[in-house]
Amino acid sequence: MTQLADVSFEGTMLTPGQDGYDDARRLWNAQHDRRPAVIAQVRSAEDVAAAVRYGVENGLEIAVRGGAHSVAGASSVDDGLMIDLSRLNAVTVDVEGRRARVGGGALLGDMDAATQPHGLAVPAGMVSHTGVGGLTLGGGMGWLTRKHGLSIDNLESVQIVTADGSILRAAEDENPDLFWAVRGGGGNFGVVTEFEFRLYEAGPMIHYGLLFWTLEQGTEVLRLARDLFPTLSPDVNVLIAALNAPPAPFVPEALHFAPGYGLVVVGLSSAEEHAEVVDRIRTALPPAFEFGTPMPFAALQQSLDEANDWGHYTYEKGTYLPELSDEAIAAITAQVPLKQSPLSAALFYRLDHAYSAVDDDATAFGGRRTDQFAVFMVGQAPVPELFEAEQRWARSFWDALQPYSAGIGSYVNGMTDAGEDRIKASYGAKYERLQQIKAKYDPDNVFHRNQNIRPA
Repeated sequence: MTQLADVSFEGTMLTPGQDGYDDARRLWNAQHDRRPAVIAQVRSAEDVAAAVRYGVENGLEIAVRGGAHSVAGASSVDDGLMIDLSRLNAVTVDVEGRRARVGGGALLGDMDAATQPHGLAVPAGMVSHTGVGGLTLGGGMGWLTRKHGLSIDNLESVQIVTADGSILRAAEDENPDLFWAVRGGGGNFGVVTEFEFRLYEAGPMIHYGLLFWTLEQGTEVLRLARDLFPTLSPDVNVLIAALNAPPAPFVPEALHFAPGYGLVVVGLSSAEEHAEVVDRIRTALPPAFEFGTPMPFAALQQSLDEANDWGHYTYEKGTYLPELSDEAIAAITAQVPLKQSPLSAALFYRLDHAYSAVDDDATAFGGRRTDQFAVFMVGQAPVPELFEAEQRWARSFWDALQPYSAGIGSYVNGMTDAGEDRIKASYGAKYERLQQIKAKYDPDNVFHRNQNIRPA
């Protein structure tokens, strides 16, 4: 077998038994323990191109590792080649032009660390140790989605290495078919080594509120949230969460780890607007406890980090709900009490305003651009013995919501074990167009460790 060191490669190649190999192969989801034959720790797009050519020439299955957050464990591969992008984590900010260039291996925390000193941000996810690449290529939802849309809606260009080792730029004015496909089509079309994003004013301080109710108030909480969203400006976002109360100082001791429902209220502009929304919620339905404080936007981005820490056993299912109907609420409140692990949770992201302003066909994104909720059922356990029950819970929850879903599949970033039928359902009429583009840039399906789109 050819050694990577024999080609033009400036990074580090690791094989089993070498120092650093076990650290490099470790994944966020403890469920997966993959052992690649080779780990290529790349330093440039040219390194990525060399690694791809090496893998293809030697018949190695290729996995791409950015933040290693793939719930399905697709960031690595047994007996194949892992291309580790973690050293491609540089972020450069053009403050005047409101642009950021972000390495394909950067984490959301790297991006925030570079942009927040200027009071700027890229619309992205909610966990700072998530990889920018995997999040963006599937869509990218977070605190700024209502105000500025998905991550892909704010993408200006990418640098991408395709299956033949070519290094291409994709944008509206260059390889536009590829640019359309990478905005929602996942990692099917190549390895993105750099993203160029538009930047927006955000922070540096925001207003944060958490209000929590016990399980028996679930129906009232969800109905309150349903009525609340149409009244909210894009400067306020509310995350609905079915979760366990944290053992924090602001939580009454009797409610530590108690299951229930939370509304996380984030104000992106004035303190008065945020306070008015929180007061409306509190008056309509007094919570069991609440907590509120101004905080840095970067701290908001890190507020879910511990709950989603490395080393947990994790399984995820996702779907869309066009509305929180009484029937859907009944299904939700029947499922939430069935979880056993305090780490498991269900999260409801509101998608409207800037999200819905984008034309359905503008990107390859697999979710209809109408006002709706993206729902994530996350089964999570600290030890493997408890994990099977949480998997069953997430699957059962997903099944219970299907009669009320939007009928358009799931958000591809929320899929753990999706088959081809679910992927087709998610992309709908776009799937055939994606297959044609896949056939052009990756006819042999080299990049298939993902929510795979088979080439036409």
